[in-house]
Amino acid sequence: MKYIDEFQDPDLARRLLDDIHSTVTRPWALMEVCGGQTHTIIRHGIDQLLPDQVELIHGPGCPVCVTPLEVIDKALEIASRPGVIFCSFGDMLRVPGTGRDLFQVRGAGGDVRVVYSPLDALRIAQQNPDRDVVFFGIGFETTAPPNAMTVYQARRLGIPNFSLLVSHVRVPPAIEAIMRSPSCRVQGFLAAGHVCSVMGVGEYPELAERFRVPIVVTGFEPLDILEGVRRTVVQLERGEHTVDNAYPRAVRPEGNPAARAMLEDVFDVTDRAWRGIGVIPDSGWRLSPKYRDYDAEYRFSVDGIQTREPAECRSGEVLQGLLKPHECEAFGTLCTPRTPLGATMVSSEGACAAYYLYRRLQLTPATREASPVV
Repeated sequence: MKYIDEFQDPDLARRLLDDIHSTVTRPWALMEVCGGQTHTIIRHGIDQLLPDQVELIHGPGCPVCVTPLEVIDKALEIASRPGVIFCSFGDMLRVPGTGRDLFQVRGAGGDVRVVYSPLDALRIAQQNPDRDVVFFGIGFETTAPPNAMTVYQARRLGIPNFSLLVSHVRVPPAIEAIMRSPSCRVQGFLAAGHVCSVMGVGEYPELAERFRVPIVVTGFEPLDILEGVRRTVVQLERGEHTVDNAYPRAVRPEGNPAARAMLEDVFDVTDRAWRGIGVIPDSGWRLSPKYRDYDAEYRFSVDGIQTREPAECRSGEVLQGLLKPHECEAFGTLCTPRTPLGATMVSSEGACAAYYLYRRLQLTPATREASPVV
């Protein structure tokens, strides 16, 4: 299949790896921003095939993982109310809030439904005019446009019983926050290709120049990752720090103008809390005043939420790239996909989930502190 088999060719992978090995002369630490890239890296063992001098640090690019606990608890509160149909993508149902998750709310009688598009939730609202229908709108710049379009459609069609619980975040401010951290070791970034397919690359050159880090827009197949690493290492070895688009089949410099126009109409930029990281200025979106009637937080007045993170969970350090998942004492013991302490263990893009799925047999307690081996 084009763009699947074509970008998993083992002969081309060996050539790229040989090129990286011959190029690198000193240690470099690169961060892949997207959780989808993390899963490709761990699933295919790319981090184990690279030279020892090249370290891949897993970034906070899992939208489920960075959804703040307070918002999760607000979702649980709204979903528990009589007369509410709460709609969400499936990967949010197992994300632990303070003491419970959406699966447990559904088990207790709440009407929690898995949908595959926000438009599905809007259709449910049309079919149930006597019920309040809420869609849990999370994610980066990739999922924000369809959620914005759904709110736009609800207003245009006059569907008053639909609302959106918003927890959208933006990547460039997160990169800035990472680089400003005193503990930052990142020397180059593999930027998320799907984010750039929507927003373009216009926000990245200033970051690359200010922090003197190369930023390479990268896809999600094994060869995409290897080519992104190769281009980043070449820049680092040359002392360069520019933005390079290694994903031209999907990313144009200007992004998607129609999607960006929809975002500007429906959302306003706002400060946003990231789970395990804290508040990052201008790193999120909220519904603009024009669409305030479709804001679930406003409609349901969910205030005074008291949150509590498990003391054993170190997912915040994983999200900041300070800790590999297997270095957490709870990994694979207290924390598993069936008994998760944090979202990074249950999200389809979570780093802990990737290590558990593809590496846990290598990461026994006796080898927990050792680096994974092939």
